[in-house]
Formats: sequence, C-alpha cells, structure tokens
Amino acid sequence: MNDTTRRILVTVAMAVCLVGTAFGTGLIGTRVEESSGGSLAADATLLAPAGPAFTIWSVIYLGLLAHVVWQWLPAQRTSDRARATGPLIAVSMVLNAAWLGVTQVGWIWVSVLVIIALLAVLSIIGRRLARTRPTGPVETVVVDGTMGLYLGWVTIATVANIAAALASSGVDFGGANPIVAVVVLAVAGLIGLAQARSLGGKWGVGLALGWGLAWIAIGRLTDAPQSALVGVVAALVALLVLAATALFSRRTPAVASA
Repeated sequence: MNDTTRRILVTVAMAVCLVGTAFGTGLIGTRVEESSGGSLAADATLLAPAGPAFTIWSVIYLGLLAHVVWQWLPAQRTSDRARATGPLIAVSMVLNAAWLGVTQVGWIWVSVLVIIALLAVLSIIGRRLARTRPTGPVETVVVDGTMGLYLGWVTIATVANIAAALASSGVDFGGANPIVAVVVLAVAGLIGLAQARSLGGKWGVGLALGWGLAWIAIGRLTDAPQSALVGVVAALVALLVLAATALFSRRTPAVASA
C-alpha cells in the first residue's frame, strides 16, 4: 500500500467511525445504553462501568481526529510508524463503527465478536508502537497516547460487553454472581499487568484501564446492582494496574511511555 492510499484509507475510516458514533450517541439512532434491550446500560451487570466512564470516548475520538491530521503532515508521509500502524488504525475505526451498528439492531453476541476483534487489532497496534520511540511530544500524545487510551478502554469494555451478553442470554450465577465478577476482575487485572509489562508501561493504556475499573467500583458502590465486594475489588485492581504501569514505565525512556 502506498503512502497516499494509506492516508486516504485512515481518513475514510475516521468518517465511517464518526457516522457510527452519531448512531451510538443517539443523534441519528439509539444511544448505546438504550440499545440491545438495555443490556449495555450502566446498571445492567456487576461489571458495567458507571455512566460517566464513557466520557473517555470523547478524548479517544479527539485523539483519532488529531491522528488523521498528523498522518497527513508532510513530515509523516514516509513515517515508518505510520506505515506500520495506519492500516490497522483504519481497521480499528471501522470495527468501532461496526460494533455500534450491531448493537443498534440488538445483536449482542455479534457485538462480542466485533469487540474481541477490535481488542486484537488494538493489541497489535500497541505492540508495533512499542517497538520504536515516537519522534517527539506531539507524536507521543497524538499517536501513542491516543492508541494507548483506545486499547486500555476497549480492554475493560470487552469485559463489560461479554458480561452484558451473558446476562442478556439469561445466564444467572445466583449467589455466586459477585464471586464470578471478582474472578473476571482478577483476569482483567492480569491482562493489565501483562499489557504494562509487554508495552513498557504505556500510561495511556494504564490510565484508561484504571479509569474503567474505577468506574466499575463507583457503580457497584453507589448504584444498582450494588456489591461492596465487587466495588472494593475493582478499586484495588485499578490501583494495581496503575502501580504496574508506573513500575514498568520507569524502565523505558519517558518519551516512549505515553
């Protein structure tokens, strides 16, 4: 793929993503929390982050828009990092739009497949970015920072999506439900630790994952369905992820730890 084609592909994918967002926010469709029979609402499961958590999407979308502009700058036309990640970033934005689309029609289990694919793509992007250092603070924020937030948030969103799909299918763990939620949170924490280690303590990833876990904690401690156990564990896992991020970021150059 030549450089011009790559940059056009990323730009078109951003447009597709924005159309999907218009549906997901209710501008021309049904808001995500009201779609799929309410399965994705903030109070649908023990692992659903409280409503304000989703404001992180505004930051991610602004970062993606900034990335589109950045990759069109003359200095970035032949950027090895842009070449290595541009097509995958385009795929991620199309998958994002696809996820919003399938939730609009209530295909909750299809949404699980889509978000897992999105998580896989973002993980590859994260690894490719971790191999080299950004050229300066702008690239650190616009590329590494944006994609880090994207990866970290989608990690926790995948957990919430799977829980929502199970709940919508009538899966009921009875009294063990909080215990199951705690086990899932522990797995999410292990994933966060693995990401911190493999990506060199990228703060974007750690902050987004910690943000999502913190809002799960707030949701379970202040809103239905309430569970003090799940809330406390979610808060502790968030702190653990942030601590691991800080630890591994010290082992890499500061400019590469966004």
